[in-house]
Amino acid sequence: MTDPIESAIFEHLNRLAPGKSIEPSDVAKELEPEQWQRMLPKVRGVAVGLAREGRLIITKKGKPVDPNAFKGVIRLKLPDAPGDDDPA
Repeated sequence: MTDPIESAIFEHLNRLAPGKSIEPSDVAKELEPEQWQRMLPKVRGVAVGLAREGRLIITKKGKPVDPNAFKGVIRLKLPDAPGDDDPA
């Protein structure tokens, strides 16, 4: 059974043009519009797990970051997209 957060992340990303990214808050707001701030840490946690599995890339300022060691504002994108190594 698929995690609803994981499903929402991939649904969001699959709606975008290749190489584009989303903010974790976009997913949190979709899942819990009234209390999205409470959902945000869960979305980020699922994103970290997906990044560790190689199914997702976490970026900061357009550059991939280590899912085990990052802070601050991040974005999420699919791997193998054109421009993964290029600064945004």
